[in-house]
Amino acid sequence: MWQEFKKFAVKGNVIDLAVAVIIGAAFGKIVKSLVDDIVMPLLGIILGGISFTDLKVTFGDAVITYGVFIQNVVDFFLIAWVIFFIVRIYKRMERKEEVKVEAKVDPKEELLREIRDLLKATANQSE
Repeated sequence: MWQEFKKFAVKGNVIDLAVAVIIGAAFGKIVKSLVDDIVMPLLGIILGGISFTDLKVTFGDAVITYGVFIQNVVDFFLIAWVIFFIVRIYKRMERKEEVKVEAKVDPKEELLREIRDLLKATANQSE
């Protein structure tokens, strides 16, 4: 049983997933800090210092803090927006790298392509 577990735990997929979860958690902290510490204060300035978290309704002993819910919804959309732009920038950089890789053509491969094309042309002429 130990060998079976060891084989399962050491498979590439499990390790890749563990690394992705750890990096995702760290990245989540960065994005949350960006939203909480930079974007939300700027948004607060633009909206005239409104704080949603202070909004609440009291019914007897029950306190409904609907402002916290509104704040969480705003946080979600801001985090999604920030992640969208980060992924968009990453994809653009990735495409530029692909173009650079495609631009590098090995001279030997180019020569082989020319030879292939010449052989095709002579084979077509002889038919």
